Amino acid sequence: MTNKIIIINGPNLNLLGEREQSQYGSDTFKEIEEKCLKKSNEIGLEVKFAQSNLEGEIVNIIQESRKEYDGMVINAAGFTHTSVAIRDALSLFKKPIIELHISNIFKREEFRHKSLISDIATGGIFGLGTEGYILAIISIQKILDNEN
Repeated sequence: MTNKIIIINGPNLNLLGEREQSQYGSDTFKEIEEKCLKKSNEIGLEVKFAQSNLEGEIVNIIQESRKEYDGMVINAAGFTHTSVAIRDALSLFKKPIIELHISNIFKREEFRHKSLISDIATGGIFGLGTEGYILAIISIQKILDNEN
């Protein structure tokens, strides 16, 4: 049976490749999605990519994911530091969650140092650029296969 995961991306990540390349690199959102789909096919993982700039929409995606997906990777972006609603939705997921950030949030502005979702997540990847998405896919597959 193939494991199914969802990769949820928060606000402004749709503009990757255009914004703050010093922080986020030059890969576009579409290129990251294509790399993730390629890697997931290689390791036998089914992946859905989602993105929203709206907090409530992300909450809805998380809630709907409970019955359909075996695990989740979430880059909540700016909502990482502010959204109790996303945190509460994640706490209901009850399956492996990897928190992902392209930049190292702990080397940025002070307000970014606090993640409201880290203690809900199974693990986290911070500051490894867009390669973090590939590492998250590999890691969650190992967790789901009980190899980690």
